[in-house]
Amino acid sequence: MTNSKYDLAIIGGGPAGVTAGIYAARKRLRTILITYEFGGQSNVSADIQNWIGTPHISGKELAENLEAHLREYEDGEILTIDQPTLVENIEKTDLGFKIVTNKDASYESSALLYAAGSSRRKLPAKNADKFEHKGLTYCATCDGPLFSGRDVVVIGGGNSAFETAAQLSAYTKSVTLIDRSERFVADAITVSKVKKISNVKTISDAEIVEILGDVMVTGVKYRCRSTGEEKIVETQGVFVEIGMIPNTKALLKMNEDTEILTDYNTVAVDPWTQQTKIKNMWAAGDCTNVLYHQNSIAMGDATKAVEDIYANLKAR
Repeated sequence: MTNSKYDLAIIGGGPAGVTAGIYAARKRLRTILITYEFGGQSNVSADIQNWIGTPHISGKELAENLEAHLREYEDGEILTIDQPTLVENIEKTDLGFKIVTNKDASYESSALLYAAGSSRRKLPAKNADKFEHKGLTYCATCDGPLFSGRDVVVIGGGNSAFETAAQLSAYTKSVTLIDRSERFVADAITVSKVKKISNVKTISDAEIVEILGDVMVTGVKYRCRSTGEEKIVETQGVFVEIGMIPNTKALLKMNEDTEILTDYNTVAVDPWTQQTKIKNMWAAGDCTNVLYHQNSIAMGDATKAVEDIYANLKAR
């Protein structure tokens, strides 16, 4: 088992992790960045239209650009990249942290920045996987404008679902929000506000049974949970907003000693510094408990974190 010591270990290769790696290298912090792949959730998007400075870019191209930018600083001394690699466990030590990977390797670092991101909770309905990227999407911010002037469906009943419905209502023909619960879990004020939008319709107590279509999505079949009756909503777009799964499995053992995870298994951070409850550990991006999850927010939070990391390691 190999073992190396660094100033900083960064876990993750999405916008947050790559941003942190670049800033850390420019500050000459001896850094190891460990990730399985680059790009994060945006990898699956066909046309990203909110990457500031680039009107249109695919998720694949974005991932390639992030990796290329980071590797400009890779020299094996100041910045080392271990990819494709999974982190299996992280331990707090007297001198910092020990990171164990699936390649029978371990790294030690004085500081840790956790930026492993999260993944969308998949829709458990027939053909949902078949029509992903063929009318069914998990990112309204990324893909919403592609459905301008069309009838769309939003699946979910939380704040993110209602906010997505409101966002889509501005440029789609109609929005039908469908949720399996009898009562929506979103804030009452949010629900009331969205329900007043003229081209938004809501359906509750409805379980999605099947995504319909041929080459592309043409409809959604749902079952009324109280009566068992099945109905179909014709649609050209399905936006799934049923929650996120933070990639924090590697922190579970460390969480037993110090509760750094929330009830939703996101990393709790101080929004002023991105510090966690564990000394010399920071976190940024979609794995944290920040209010909004966007690429630009993840990058900003990672920048903030590295500034604070440098101040703690070198400037104080």
